[in-house]
Amino acid sequence: MFTPVHTSLGALLLYQGSSGLLLHNGAVFGISSFLSGCVLNPNQDNVPIIAGLISSIAPVYLFAPSLLPSYPASPSTWAALASTVGTGFLLGWGTKNGRGCTSGHMLCGLSRLSPRSLIATAIFFTTALLTANFVGGGQNIPACAGGIPCYTPVYPSSHELAVMIGTTILTFITNFIVVPRVLKRSEKSKTIYSYIAGLQFGIGLIFSGMADPAKVLRFFAILTDPSRFDPSLALIILFGIGPSLITYLSKKPGQDTSDSADKPTKPTLAETWRLPTATVADIDWRFVTGAAAFGLAWGLRGVCPGPAVLRAVLQPVWGVAEMAGFMLGSAL
Repeated sequence: MFTPVHTSLGALLLYQGSSGLLLHNGAVFGISSFLSGCVLNPNQDNVPIIAGLISSIAPVYLFAPSLLPSYPASPSTWAALASTVGTGFLLGWGTKNGRGCTSGHMLCGLSRLSPRSLIATAIFFTTALLTANFVGGGQNIPACAGGIPCYTPVYPSSHELAVMIGTTILTFITNFIVVPRVLKRSEKSKTIYSYIAGLQFGIGLIFSGMADPAKVLRFFAILTDPSRFDPSLALIILFGIGPSLITYLSKKPGQDTSDSADKPTKPTLAETWRLPTATVADIDWRFVTGAAAFGLAWGLRGVCPGPAVLRAVLQPVWGVAEMAGFMLGSAL
C-alpha cells in the first residue's frame, strides 16, 4: 500500500545517514562495499557501519514493532536454498563489478551529480523494472491484501507517527548539533559516527519500506499491472536524493571552498575526503554487466544489500543462504 508519511520520514533518515557519513567522515555510504569488506577485509570503516545497520532493528522492535517488514517464508527445500544462494551471488557479483548499488550509486551518486552513477542507476533500475514485470510473467509482484489497489494510501497510527517523527528529529539534532560540538576530529570519533550513520540508515530503510521486498517489487509493477503499483518509493527521490543534492551543492565536499589554498575544507571528523575518483572513461564491460546483474537480482527478489542485511537478521535461514551467495559473488 502507498505509505506517503512512512516513506517520506524514512527517506529523511536515509538522507541523514548518507549525507552525515559524507560530511562528518568524508566517505560515501556504499553498503555493498561495506558489507563485503566486513568479511573479506574488516576494518574500522566498514564494521561499525554494518553493526549500526544491524542494530537498527532493535529500537524499531522495542518502540514500534508494527513497522518491521514481513517477509515471504524462508526457503524450506534444497531448490529454494539454491535459488536464494544464486540471487545472493548475482547481488554480490553485480555490486562488486558495478561498483555500487542503490545506496552508493542512486542515493549518493546521483546527489553528487556523478555521470557514472547515473549510468549505473539507469542500467540496474531498467533491468530490475523489466525483470520484475516480464520474468515469470510478473507473478513475483505480489498483489495487496483484499484485492485493494496498491496505490491506495495508508497512514501510520498515532503511536507509529510519534516514533517516526521523534526519531527523525533526534537524528537531525545528532547530526547537526551533537556530532559537531561533542566529537573531535579523530579515528575514534570516525568509528563512533560510522556506527551512528549505519543505525540511522537502517532505521530509514525500515521506515521507508525499502526493507520490504514486496513493497519494492510493487514499485516496479507500473508496466504490467497498475493495480499492484505502489508509488511510495518515488518519495525517496524527493526526500532522500533531493536533500542530499542540496547538501552537496551547498557544502561542496571534497572541493576547496576556502579563501586560502593552504586551508582546504575538511570533513568534521576526518582529515581527508574519500570520494570516488573513477569517471565515465573508466566504464568497461564488467561495470555494465555488473550493474545489469544487480538489477536482475533486485528485480527478482526486491532486495538490495542494505535490506538484505536486515532480512538476514530477522530471517536467519534466508540470511545464511543469501549472504553465502553474496560473499561468493563479491570474492570473484
